[in-house]
Amino acid sequence: MILGMSTAVFTLVHVVISLIGLLAGIVVTGGLLRSQRLPEWTALFLVTTILTSVTGFLFHSKAIGPAHVVGAISLVVLAICLIALYGLHLRGAWRWVYVITALLAFYFNAFVAVAQSFDKIGLLHSLAPTQKEPPFAIAQLILLALFVYLGVLSVRRFHPAA
Repeated sequence: MILGMSTAVFTLVHVVISLIGLLAGIVVTGGLLRSQRLPEWTALFLVTTILTSVTGFLFHSKAIGPAHVVGAISLVVLAICLIALYGLHLRGAWRWVYVITALLAFYFNAFVAVAQSFDKIGLLHSLAPTQKEPPFAIAQLILLALFVYLGVLSVRRFHPAA
């Protein structure tokens, strides 16, 4: 039991929150590329991304693993993102700090989604059962390249009106 839910139900809730965060991240990234703030989508993205990291810590584990490290780093990145957006209102350099931290948090969620896909989806699992095989590395490298590209474009394009 986790928070009064069976592990299966809690896992489902965690996955749904994560998927909502990923979807909202796609919309927010589109907004960054078009220099649009999209405040409701941004709030949804930030809340669900924070909840994804927080709920990830609640799963039973005997030791600290890579997921815990990614979750902790993500929460630090998200704290900086929140400060840049809501505390410092994207003034000066905080505009690009916000863009980079928002996309970095989105990347962490996407990275974990790819890892979970290789772990849980039969076809992908058969290609990389230990996640040390080339198909897994290639998928993660493509994801990283995509986010670097989106990050560079977003920093250049995101100049919303005050």
